[in-house]
Amino acid sequence: MNLKSLLAKPFAQYIHKQIRRNSSNALSDQDAILKQLLKVGKGTVFGKDHLLEAVHSHEELRQAVPIRDYELLKPYINQVKEGKENVLWKGKPIYFAKTSGTTSGVKYIPITKDSIPNHINTARNALLCYMAETGNSAFAGGKMIFLSGSPELERVGGIPTGRLSGIVNHHIPSYLRTNQLPSYETNCIEDWETKLDKIVAETIHKDMSLISGIPPWMQMYFDRLIEKSGKKVGELFPNFSVMVQGGVNFEPYRAKLFESIGRKVDSIELFPASEGFFAFQDSQEAEGLLLNTNSGIFFEFIPAGEIFSENPTRLSLKDVKVGQNYALIINSNAGLWGYNIGDTVKFLSTEPYRLVVTGRIKHFISAFGEHVIGEEVEAALLKAATATGASIVEFTVAPMIAQGEGKSYHEWFIEFEKEPDDMGAFIEQTDNNLREKNVYYDDLIKGNILQRLQITKIRKNGFIDYMRSIGKLGGQNKVPRLSNDRILADGLSSFIHQ
Repeated sequence: MNLKSLLAKPFAQYIHKQIRRNSSNALSDQDAILKQLLKVGKGTVFGKDHLLEAVHSHEELRQAVPIRDYELLKPYINQVKEGKENVLWKGKPIYFAKTSGTTSGVKYIPITKDSIPNHINTARNALLCYMAETGNSAFAGGKMIFLSGSPELERVGGIPTGRLSGIVNHHIPSYLRTNQLPSYETNCIEDWETKLDKIVAETIHKDMSLISGIPPWMQMYFDRLIEKSGKKVGELFPNFSVMVQGGVNFEPYRAKLFESIGRKVDSIELFPASEGFFAFQDSQEAEGLLLNTNSGIFFEFIPAGEIFSENPTRLSLKDVKVGQNYALIINSNAGLWGYNIGDTVKFLSTEPYRLVVTGRIKHFISAFGEHVIGEEVEAALLKAATATGASIVEFTVAPMIAQGEGKSYHEWFIEFEKEPDDMGAFIEQTDNNLREKNVYYDDLIKGNILQRLQITKIRKNGFIDYMRSIGKLGGQNKVPRLSNDRILADGLSSFIHQ
């Protein structure tokens, strides 16, 4: 064990105890954060527009600050881009995190001096909790790869701007720089496939101990390593012991990733976004992600069924219940107020507050009143795949509305790594699983409004080729699990398995 691994152990124990203490003080910490946000926020343009001077409680916040998405926040963002200070938060942001929105085009999310520790420290804390719990610190002495966006930054309104993962790359501690791969020059390559080839060339002969990224892009990295070396990833990197992942639900990718590795490695799940680092896996034993309750964000929760209501119920952390789906709303020291991040979550426990991400608010199917969400389709498919021995690479679901004769149905576009022996049985099981998960879908099937789902097979690498065709291959881009229209479905028509 090298010096870095030895020194990491006591620090990990210290941070682990601190996080345990914070998790038991979650409600009081949230109250303190709200007070601090209001103290600073009342002096901003936003604060004066919303009379934050008179706001002293969550109840008053709900009355003063409406729920917003990026489009409604944009007039304030534009003022910041014009060079104005004290618009959403004191001074100016130190960065803009640039991300693509489904309706807003490019989004510019402010990161302030006060909010940057939330982005930097949370991934570190997840790794330190893992070290403290498992005793495994040896990976700290090996090479670590972070499959991320380019760290090159442009300036928008005089503010350094880039992908969140690229911004965070600038804040990796110097003592880890010698462990970090790929090189800065390779990380700056914009074209994902060119970048991937360079990453493989730089890492294939190294002692990789930790690999991090979004699951579908980690899988592409693993596939390329296997293709180049003829070896499983775990054989190629004998000291590879920790996989850090986030951005999408891990479960649909788990089996294929571990098959590519060829053995078990520990995995750590994260819940980051440009708007904040919301939760992280703090334990290998407990299910779910620990909510980041003491990191500059005051959380609100709207019952998922009310998110499009004119006056939705807005709960603080003390009022949430286990097992219910909520839209996640944040107020933060980045200057985001009543901000709807677009994700839904479900709490698994409240002592401490652990949750799972269940889907995207805009990614659902309710073309027939069924309101099927991502968590339901992923669970239905995974259960059927496990029962039938099938292996899934990627999938998405869209409604097919009947024109003329015949019934409407859900069309599932699936790229199989291994097809089920009996496709009819697989379809039946997947459909039955979804009916068990969603009573509205079950009613539509029972009432002969919908027919059983149908599967359209996508050819090998079809989803990759589709993402390439629309200029969204690699980086932080993800295939939506669900659509309420046929735009994605029609785009996949050129990539169907013949």
